Amino acid sequence: MFSSAPGPIGIFDSGYGGLTIFDKIRKAMPGYDYIYLGDNARTPYGPRSFEVVYRFTRQAVEKLFDEGCQLVILACNTASAKALRTIQQKDLPLWDPDRRVLGVIRPTVELIDQISTSKHIGILGTNGTISSGSYSMEIEKMFPHITVTGEACPMWVPLVENNEFDSPGADYFVRKHLEHILHVDPEIDTLVLGCTHYPLLMNKIRAFLPSGITLFAQGEYVAASLKDYLRRHPEMDARLTKQGQCRFLTTESAAKFSDAASVFLSHSVEVEQISID
Repeated sequence: MFSSAPGPIGIFDSGYGGLTIFDKIRKAMPGYDYIYLGDNARTPYGPRSFEVVYRFTRQAVEKLFDEGCQLVILACNTASAKALRTIQQKDLPLWDPDRRVLGVIRPTVELIDQISTSKHIGILGTNGTISSGSYSMEIEKMFPHITVTGEACPMWVPLVENNEFDSPGADYFVRKHLEHILHVDPEIDTLVLGCTHYPLLMNKIRAFLPSGITLFAQGEYVAASLKDYLRRHPEMDARLTKQGQCRFLTTESAAKFSDAASVFLSHSVEVEQISID
């Protein structure tokens, strides 16, 4: 069904947020080809049902496989929470059992115990990520002694997607959710940014965050985890001997995506508009 030749690493997100993951992965592993796919026409995924997120994510993964990817990273916490397990267990055996789809939640969870001193952590995420309980379940399996509090922040993704993340209007929504989660559990000493869009709100978050609380962004940790994964699975390693190439695909406006990429990546990119539904 799909090409068996070594191909680029696919990176998927519902919008622009996955660019924060892509940026760290490419800096850590420049000698690879990459294809980034943003389903911007259907973002945000956070409020959508499990069934819809699974269907949209499945379509995106299939498109990246069609483009030659052997390995796809779901650089979207909502897709990782609502679709990853079903794709791994149901779809991959039918498509091609030698291909792989990985998420961003497990690499994040693996490091939590090393970072938190109080063993009370907070997860800031979309409605979909928080309601799925994926972080709580993964942490419970690995570190049952850690107390987890989730906080859904439904306006944070639209603020980022509409380039309002550094505006005065963002202050209310950032302060509101930080105050609430720290009121629910005042012992929290680590806050996980459980959405790839949220690093662009980092300055706002720090401005309203009490001292002594660690902010945990995912990009570098996911990149390190992927690098280790490829070391342990050389059959998936399609490393090149030159500087790798990158393609960017979007389901919405190529021009709009290119403008957004200049904010997320500090440089513009060439983008192809496609359809995956």
